[in-house]
Amino acid sequence: MNHPFRLEGKTACVTGGASGIGEAICRAFAAAGATVCIADLNAPAAERLAAELPQARAVVCDITQPDSVARAISTLSRLDILVNNAGIGLVGSIEETSQEDFERLFRVNVEGTFLMTKAALPLLLASRGSIINIGSVAGLVGVKRRYAYCATKGAVVAMTRQLAVEYATELRVNCICPGTVDTPFVEAYLEKYHKHEKEAVRAQLNARQPMGRLGKAEEIAALALYLASDQAAFMTGSIIAIDGGWTAA
Repeated sequence: MNHPFRLEGKTACVTGGASGIGEAICRAFAAAGATVCIADLNAPAAERLAAELPQARAVVCDITQPDSVARAISTLSRLDILVNNAGIGLVGSIEETSQEDFERLFRVNVEGTFLMTKAALPLLLASRGSIINIGSVAGLVGVKRRYAYCATKGAVVAMTRQLAVEYATELRVNCICPGTVDTPFVEAYLEKYHKHEKEAVRAQLNARQPMGRLGKAEEIAALALYLASDQAAFMTGSIIAIDGGWTAA
């Protein structure tokens, strides 16, 4: 094992790859030698990132639209690693959650993961590849005022386990469940819901992890790199929390 966690000769597709955790994963995979397809709705951001990375390119993809997903996958001649990272959040108890918002979260976080995985499956089976789903601690424990989000991330965990059993000898499927990570996703949450008390709420977000801080996107990317590598060949169906101790407390 002279060169662990290397991805030379492998092609990866990362949804929501232009920012946050997705961007960090694209950077880590490219540094490890992979060819990276950055799939994102934000074409300019995806193209800027692709220009910075060796063997990377951007593709516009709306994971909720079958035609868009099919077009994105059709640009790939092979695929070894699919990272289902794109997702959205919502603050609200069941009483505060409208049916429209509930359906919107499932359309992106669950149906989008389904559509990408289904479209990519033939290529992944051909390469005996790896799927990495980005879940959340919200799929493992209850989080107040996150009714719809918890429901969708719980579904992602269940989908991971089912695929791992269904294709146990043909490909690997694992799920990373981060705690709160310092990304534009969190900044957008603070701006939308706590514009006049950002620093106070940021302190609360830090404190709910026993380590006392937010995670870093690069830390999540490092775990994704391991899961994508040959050194993780015996790992499938694993649901891995990386959360500063949140789910241990």
